[in-house]
Amino acid sequence: MSNLLTISLAAAAVFAIAALGELLEQRAGILNVGLEGVMLLSGTFGFMVAKTTGHYLWGFLVALAIGALVGLIHGFFSITLGSNQVVNGMAIWIFGFGLTTYVGYPYTGPLGLKQFPNLLGLPPFFILALVLAGAIWFLLYRTHIGLQLRSVGENPAVAESSGIAVIRLRYLAAVLAGALVGLAGGVYSLIYNPVWSYNYLQGWGFIALALVFFSLWNPLLVLLGAVLFGVLWQLSLYPELLFPNFFSRYLWRAVPFLITVVVFVVMSTRWFSLRWGAAKPQALGLPYQRES
Repeated sequence: MSNLLTISLAAAAVFAIAALGELLEQRAGILNVGLEGVMLLSGTFGFMVAKTTGHYLWGFLVALAIGALVGLIHGFFSITLGSNQVVNGMAIWIFGFGLTTYVGYPYTGPLGLKQFPNLLGLPPFFILALVLAGAIWFLLYRTHIGLQLRSVGENPAVAESSGIAVIRLRYLAAVLAGALVGLAGGVYSLIYNPVWSYNYLQGWGFIALALVFFSLWNPLLVLLGAVLFGVLWQLSLYPELLFPNFFSRYLWRAVPFLITVVVFVVMSTRWFSLRWGAAKPQALGLPYQRES
């Protein structure tokens, strides 16, 4: 049971860090549905560097850098060019899937580094996720820059007229979000499951994206949702630990994705929009052009 909890919290750390990054970006009005692609790219290149150098540090630094770079590119197309943000995100996913399949193939197999130690009996990156959730909540709701960031995601035209640098803040959010999503990809490939294989993420990026909506854009609820999905994912792999001979293992594996689909369907209903729509940033996914 304790082992199930530990590995569930390790999975929760990946979900939480990626979702917190995307939440920060969405609060500024930028939507990136290509988290899966960002995590594939950062996790794969981080894995390659860590395996080549023999050091975790270089792998994580590369994962952060790749994530920030992809965030910057997504920002350029979504903010400067004003193109469709959903299309941009899907392009990142397709590109990440194709490129990592090609460059990662020679590195197929285990990472081969010494096991990363736990901290106070907990996965270290789950502790980081706890800190990040609290820090992002404080940033958004207790600081001036957090108020500016939220105003940019609600009504960028009004924010601009108030003297807020909308473009600059959106770029900052996109790059920081990319770095956090990249870190999540590195945590998955270097810590949670340090064995590279074709399409190794298996949809975790999409679950992280669903978590942002599931949490109603609240960082603390993101953390709770990540723990729930972490437990569900581990139960889908080893259901016999809690529910021996209860449903098929393959049915359990579908549970996290079924919940993800349900979340997206509920979020798209008129009922949800009328009851909970105030939580959604009003300018989410909408391009903004300065008035000349």
